[in-house]
Amino acid sequence: MKRTRMVLSVVAMIVAALALLASACGGSPKDTGDGPSGSLLPSSPTALPRLDPAAFQSLLTQLRGKPVVVNIWASWCGPCRQEAPELASVSKAHRGEVQFVGVDIQDQLGPARTFIQQYGWIYPSVFDATGAIRDWLGLIGQPDTLVFDANGRRTFVWSGAVTREVLERAISAALGRGPNPTPSPTGY
Repeated sequence: MKRTRMVLSVVAMIVAALALLASACGGSPKDTGDGPSGSLLPSSPTALPRLDPAAFQSLLTQLRGKPVVVNIWASWCGPCRQEAPELASVSKAHRGEVQFVGVDIQDQLGPARTFIQQYGWIYPSVFDATGAIRDWLGLIGQPDTLVFDANGRRTFVWSGAVTREVLERAISAALGRGPNPTPSPTGY
């Protein structure tokens, strides 16, 4: 009888520990635990939460109210490395005015985090192991850069390494300060 109680006690502790571990490791894509409560935007550039297209669309919807720059990238991509310093510079110049979000595709988390740190990106990225977000956006390959205005309308799309000059013009247009360099009517 005493031994049965002890076994039951040990089993109860194991079940409780597994339940605690499951709740700590689980979570839905809508609550990454990285951003403010209820926000899908990671608070750290290297958090790289996994999002699917539906969760990414929800993130874009949450970001309405200011322009958003989305950059599709991968650490193993040569043109992504070429544009990375430009993205770092432009994002710093527009901090607080424009939200940048990276989408790391078909990559590994370790090299992706190293890439972000190497180039000094101050904005968050999400992780998309299969490229589903890129595909949902109607794009092929990487890098790709999109700009959405404050109302969520896609105003700019660039395939290939983007330059500071091109990106600045697209941001200026999204802020209502200049002509749109490549209009695109699709929104999120």
